[in-house]
Amino acid sequence: MTKSERANDTFETAEEVARKIWLAGLGAYGKGFEEIQSQYEKLNNETSHLFEDLVSKGEKLEADTKKKLKANGSVGKRVEDVRKTLGLDTSDIDAKIDKLTKKVDALTAAVNKIS
Repeated sequence: MTKSERANDTFETAEEVARKIWLAGLGAYGKGFEEIQSQYEKLNNETSHLFEDLVSKGEKLEADTKKKLKANGSVGKRVEDVRKTLGLDTSDIDAKIDKLTKKVDALTAAVNKIS
């Protein structure tokens, strides 16, 4: 083999090695891209599942809370009825305060007449 043939053969070998390095890098990029895409899809599916699970739990908590509020509402109604029966209703208290204020004013006027 002549020097030019050996140089040409070396050049072709170097070119082939460089091409294989390029293709290996391109393959690594493609594999990485596929892996990332796969992980993204998996994460997206998990996120959707997690979201639906949270919505379901939220609906259950809302229903439980509504039941408790209705139960408390009926207890509140009973407490209000007992307060009215005992004369502790706020409207009765306002009336009593007005009545007492009038009596205090009358007493103040009577004391002023005496003094």
